[in-house]
Parts: sequence; C-alpha cells; structure tokens
Amino acid sequence: MTLVRGFLADTPSDPFRGGVMRTESDGGLLVRDGIITARGGFAVLQQEWPQEPVLDLRGGVVLPGFVDTHVHFPQVRIVGSLGMPLLDWLQQRALPEEARLADAAYANVVATEFVTGLARAGTTSALVFGAHFPDAVSALFEAAERVGLRVTSGLVVSDLVLRDDLLITPELARQESLTLARRWHGHGRLRYAVTPRFSLSCTDAMLASCADVLDAVPGALFTSHVNENPVEIAQVRTRFGTGYVDSYDRHRLVGRHTVLAHNVHADDAELRVLAERGAVVAHCPSSNSGLGSGLFPMRRHLEQGVRVSLGTDVGGGTSFSMLREGLQAFFVQQLLGPAGVPLGATELLWLATAAGADALGLAEVGHLSVGRRFDAVWVRPAPSSPLEVPLRHAESETDAVARVFTLASPMDVAGVWIDGDRVHG
Repeated sequence: MTLVRGFLADTPSDPFRGGVMRTESDGGLLVRDGIITARGGFAVLQQEWPQEPVLDLRGGVVLPGFVDTHVHFPQVRIVGSLGMPLLDWLQQRALPEEARLADAAYANVVATEFVTGLARAGTTSALVFGAHFPDAVSALFEAAERVGLRVTSGLVVSDLVLRDDLLITPELARQESLTLARRWHGHGRLRYAVTPRFSLSCTDAMLASCADVLDAVPGALFTSHVNENPVEIAQVRTRFGTGYVDSYDRHRLVGRHTVLAHNVHADDAELRVLAERGAVVAHCPSSNSGLGSGLFPMRRHLEQGVRVSLGTDVGGGTSFSMLREGLQAFFVQQLLGPAGVPLGATELLWLATAAGADALGLAEVGHLSVGRRFDAVWVRPAPSSPLEVPLRHAESETDAVARVFTLASPMDVAGVWIDGDRVHG
C-alpha cells in the first residue's frame, strides 16, 4: 500500500445539479493495488497506518486524472494550423496528414507522439478519434497500452466526400472494424469505438454497417461529429433530408453509449432527442473558436438535460491540456453574456474529470473517492511558472483550483498516475 499526501481537490457530483468541490488542504489517500481504500486528513490516516510508505505530493494540487472525450490521434502534427473554416481546414490540413498514416512506420511514430502528449498533459483517459487505416489504429492501441492510458478508439470510416485514399466500402468497414474490436476491445484498459468521420461523409449503407458493429461489440462506444459548422450542417440536411442528429438516430446510433463532438448549432428538437437517448456532447471550445465554428450554447444543453463533457479536439484544438480547454470554455460562456453559463473552478474541474468519466462509462475513475482507481494528476508550478506566485497566494482552496485552470500548462504537470502506477513525471 501507499499513503498519498497532498492538497486534494475533486468534484464527485454534478455541480450543475448542486454538486460541490471537495477539497482537503493536507489530505491523505491510502492506495492498495491501484485502488483508493481510504481517504481523509493525512494525519489521521498516518496514525492508523503508520508503517505505510508516503508519497509526498505537497507543494501543488492533486486532481483526478483528466478525461478527454474528443481528440484526434492522426492530427498531432498539425496543431496550430488555424485561419480556415472547418471544411477548408479538413481539405487542406487534416485529411492530407491523415492520409500519411497509411504508412505503418509513420503511424507508429505519430502514435507514440500522441500518447506521450496526452500523458504529459495529465490526461489519463480519452475517447480518441482513430485513423482511417487498421494498422494505424492498432499502432495507437499499442502505444496506449505501453504507457497505460485508458483509451477508447476505433477505425474511422467514410465512403463519400473525402479524398479517395481515405474511403472504404461499408462491407470492408464492417469487417475491419470487427477484426480490430476482437483484438483490442476489453484488452486491459482499451475499448473500441465505432467511428464514422461524420454523417456528411457516409451513405446510409455505411451508417447501417456502423450500427451492425455497435450491436456486435457489447460495451463499445459510438462517436462522431455533429452540428459543428453551418455549411456542413446545410450539406447534411440536403443529403439526408433531415437534421444532423437524426442522420445518426435513424440508424439507432444515438444512445447512452454515444459521444458526439461540437453541437454548436443544434435546434431544440435535436437537443430533446439527445437528452431522451442519454447521449453526451463533447464541448471543444478551442477548436470551435479557432475554426470559427461558433460559441457553444451550454445553457440550452443543460436546460434540456443533455450531458456535456470536454474535449481538446487536437488538431483543430490548440493543445492536449484539459486545463487550457477548461479556461477556453470559461471564456466562451463569458462572451455569451446572460445566455452563457457561469463556469467556476468547480464546474471546470467537473467537466475535465468526472463528467468525462461518466460520458465514457468509466465508473472506476473521475474523482478521488474510496473504491475508485488512483488515476491522478499532480499540478505543481514549474520553476518560474506563471502559476507559481498566484497559487501561493490563493485566497481559498477553490480559488487555488481556479488559478490552476487559469495559469497552469503541461510544464506544471509534475506527476501522473494510472491505477497507482506513475506514467509521467
């Protein structure tokens, strides 16, 4: 066993429904075989277990491991390619890079870069938009397994619109997806996600094949994009004769297993469907801002009962840091004025951790409670970090967490643990 000591902060319950942040300035966690078996003041726990080795994480903040619910593995090398709307950015930046992952050796290197970037930023669990090539998807799973991350991902499928080298038939998509799922789904901390690029790039036959795979793989997730850009939305309506959400729902793809990214321009009827089905929307504020997609209407989602989590959307997003993504979410809601949702430290911590764990069905992580796995991030200001002085002078424990979201970067991530094993720092 190990006795962890530090300033602990987490949000075990939804603050949009009355939950509060839980903090302990000199807290303790007893960790046995990767599971938190006791929590309380450090002095009390040490008195009860005086012989246990102590992992001293004072001098910063110990948070639950971050959960990124929308991030693109093949796009790590094009982060920062801004200045274009979504469809132009896809054609000129994202898709040419994604085509390069047909080279298995190239894909292996990118997978290592990607997984390393997640871990260094404190992300311990992620729903990852995979690649269009089976060998590249396997490379991602192999890299995640080496580091120990909890990764859910899958083969990205399309049979329309995209460049020819990224297209696949519905029959082959079904076959290759099932082969990958048999190899990786439920293997250690890895799971499979059925992943059409977006309905704009799929025929009804392709979406039907996605439903077949989802039915055939118990516990698999479904993820894609929805209502991100007005031009894209208009094209979906022209093709399917219906709204974006319905293009998936008509194939039984919207349910509690579903995480759809963006949803910037949803109408009320679509929000009602998402709420009724129990689906999750992954809010990606940096990408929405950088690609000019729009300001996310979080209040309308919450009022309709739609679950919301947070995603970095690298490479449309600007970094792997869920702290930076939380800060951008705060900015967006401020810009919306009365239509926005006030986001404080409690809400941001929830969105970056427990909300994501709930979205991905990871009941074993998300907060630092007894019975949960010890997935944790130690944020301690690096030398000369902008966080150093403000954190030292925080007015309260909640204010300290707010300053972490405002000022911290991956350089301040001093340690990351998954199942009690240190994977970074």
